[in-house]
Amino acid sequence: MAVQNRRDFLKSAALIGAGAAGLSAKKVHAGILEATPDDRMGVLVDTTVCVGCRSCEWACKEAHGLEAGELQLYQEDRSVFEKERRPSDKALTVVNEYKVDNSDLPVDVKVQCMHCEDPACVASCIVDAFTKHEDGTVTWDGDKCIGCRYCMIACPFQVPVFEYSKAIQPNIMKCDFCYDRTKEGKLPACVEICPVEALTYGKREELIAVAKSRLKVKSEKYVNHIYGEYEVGGTSWLYLAGVDFNKLNFVPLGNESAPGVSREIQHGLFKYFVPPLAIYALLGGIMWITKKKESSEEEF
Repeated sequence: MAVQNRRDFLKSAALIGAGAAGLSAKKVHAGILEATPDDRMGVLVDTTVCVGCRSCEWACKEAHGLEAGELQLYQEDRSVFEKERRPSDKALTVVNEYKVDNSDLPVDVKVQCMHCEDPACVASCIVDAFTKHEDGTVTWDGDKCIGCRYCMIACPFQVPVFEYSKAIQPNIMKCDFCYDRTKEGKLPACVEICPVEALTYGKREELIAVAKSRLKVKSEKYVNHIYGEYEVGGTSWLYLAGVDFNKLNFVPLGNESAPGVSREIQHGLFKYFVPPLAIYALLGGIMWITKKKESSEEEF
């Protein structure tokens, strides 16, 4: 199998390079690139292994040019777990900690963009500023974005955030799966730094096989559910847990992809979109003709 954690990657970097490198792509509707299931990459997150060191948060900031500070402070500061956090324009991934009933140890959960198989953000964007790449990555293009923020409303995981603090050229911020790194055959920064190998990167289909094997071999350790295997049509980020996912504040979602109907409706509307000024001109013309006709009839 090609799935890799930090240790495996250091042994065989070439394998990831072959599996993760960008491929030539053919564009289809709504910014989604054609791919077979074997093209999709993903990360398996084992929450029973995570210790909440938050090294992944630090590495993500470093990789994306965000203010990071000292790594040691992330590893030592547990005060951040006092309240639940969400990804923001200052942190594209965060770790939350949950104290679950009848459990001696808390459960730590990494949160970021899930990189859905059929992304609602891609479907909702009227200018194709989002792209779903062949390897599963969902990226945002600031040169195309018009700032409508439909993506923020559409996302079932409520991940994309707007840089309200920036008056000039604010961005939509979210995890980009370290697309620039993986194109070069590198691991995502969060996976590479994880000291306990709670994150495993590889082909999505193989990660699901790994997860199912763990569920079978250690059934007493896990709840029998791979979160992300089927939710909203499947996601690139997959999770295992030792407690019910509802207790970890995972969004309870169905298996149908979120954009199914809305994509066709919305893009159909904007395909034949008539600017407001044209509509007003048309209505004005109709009113002028009607008035002229009425005036002519009154003269007779």
